[in-house]
Amino acid sequence: MTRSYPPVSVFGVPTDIGASRRGASMGPEALRVAGLVEAIAARGIEVHDLGDVQGPRNPARPPVEGYRHLDEVVAWNRAVFDASTRELQAGRIPIMLGGDHCLGIGAIAAVAAHCRATGKKLRVLWLDAHADFNTREITPSGNIHGMPVACLCGLGPEPLTAMAGFTPAITADQVRQVGIRSVDPGEKRLVQEHGLDIYDMRYIDEVGMRRAIEEALDGVDADTHLHVSFDVDMLDPAIAPGTGTRVPGGINYREAQLIMEMVADTGRMGSLDLVEVNPALDKRNATARLAVDLVESLFGKSTLMRD
Repeated sequence: MTRSYPPVSVFGVPTDIGASRRGASMGPEALRVAGLVEAIAARGIEVHDLGDVQGPRNPARPPVEGYRHLDEVVAWNRAVFDASTRELQAGRIPIMLGGDHCLGIGAIAAVAAHCRATGKKLRVLWLDAHADFNTREITPSGNIHGMPVACLCGLGPEPLTAMAGFTPAITADQVRQVGIRSVDPGEKRLVQEHGLDIYDMRYIDEVGMRRAIEEALDGVDADTHLHVSFDVDMLDPAIAPGTGTRVPGGINYREAQLIMEMVADTGRMGSLDLVEVNPALDKRNATARLAVDLVESLFGKSTLMRD
């Protein structure tokens, strides 16, 4: 079955402001070099590359009061929020190329505001090795790329928690996290306290990926805007070495393809983040090329004989 998609807008956010290791700032260009825009166009989808949004340089300073580079993180996320909002209002699917995962705050805040304005339900599929639910009180590093889900759920500094124009931007019951296998001790307590719905690698191993994703997508219907926030460190480092926070035991190629194809089957994906590609740590741009392959599947390219 061939599905028609709204036009797509791709924009890059070349910063590693929220991360501990430098290099994710080069991720947007690595994804372009790997053929992301051409791959989407080859699916028969109208796609525009808007170039990169602009923001402050990375000052590489230590944390201040529990946050590293807070002012710069706010500035970059505001730029993401504005770019995503423009494209959503124009009826396009925004694809935000990071950069590190702190940028999910601006992207998802924009989607949350759009859903509130249009009366749609929001479901966030958070594909990641990490829960990203740290706060200033429990963070081991002060890196804000470990905090975006907490900030979106109202836990964090006001300039980030209120970016949608209301607080919290989302509630924990709107998020499904898949691929999780690295959670800090304090973060684990907070996740349990807030009832975050997590499909970690132990659960996936026990029940299988198909059932896990069926559960994660349960309730997604014609009134739902599905936002996919894809951190490439969800993938096993053996197939995706080009990322700054590698954790062994991740999602393999076939499992990743199944996730993307099942998302495509819903026909409800309305926005996408693609983050944490770090070409400085990669081998011949393999991680970006794999990410492009998986995005093709999000837009309906099937590995099966069902087309």
